[in-house]
Amino acid sequence: MKAVENVAENERAAAEREARELKKRVGENLARLRRQRGLSLEKLASLSGVSRAMLGQIEAGESTPTIALLWKIARGLDVRFADLLGDEESAEIEILPVSRAKILRSADGGFESRALFPFDRKRRAEFYELRIRGGHVEHAVAHPEGTYENLIVHSGRLRLTVGDREPIELRAGDAVYFRADVPHIYENPTSRDTLMYLVMTYAEPRL
Repeated sequence: MKAVENVAENERAAAEREARELKKRVGENLARLRRQRGLSLEKLASLSGVSRAMLGQIEAGESTPTIALLWKIARGLDVRFADLLGDEESAEIEILPVSRAKILRSADGGFESRALFPFDRKRRAEFYELRIRGGHVEHAVAHPEGTYENLIVHSGRLRLTVGDREPIELRAGDAVYFRADVPHIYENPTSRDTLMYLVMTYAEPRL
């Protein structure tokens, strides 16, 4: 029993360390990307719809940003989501232990995203595990022009609305591919959690 408790405590400690490191990394990357583009906090606030005060807190590592906030900031900077999360050297084989998972959550914890890929600047595709709590509705902002999402429901159900189109009902095993440079909504219409996997691809950068 004691051994099980120790394992659980070690896992919690590892998760907390990774969360602190992720918060620090996001702040540093945000500051770097903003300055590279010659943007003041005020200008980025205008472009992203995120307040100057919140941007300053994120840059200083004083606030853990939610998924929705990071998407807005990425849109305002015109960068990939992963550009805010980190920059790592890619290897031919790389293990991504669950104890070091990079997990982001919505403000109420109803939507959770776990990155399943190493972060590097050359990558044009991203792979995520998504969990949506029963009854939760997650509004996603439009991603950069030319971005596509390829999503498969592993368990549970999903109601997906893309732009002003009619909602699409998906069950376990169903997959969907759609252009994600318009606002879209993920909704779990049931009382049980939904688990999904998402591949996001970005357009090639303009020369």
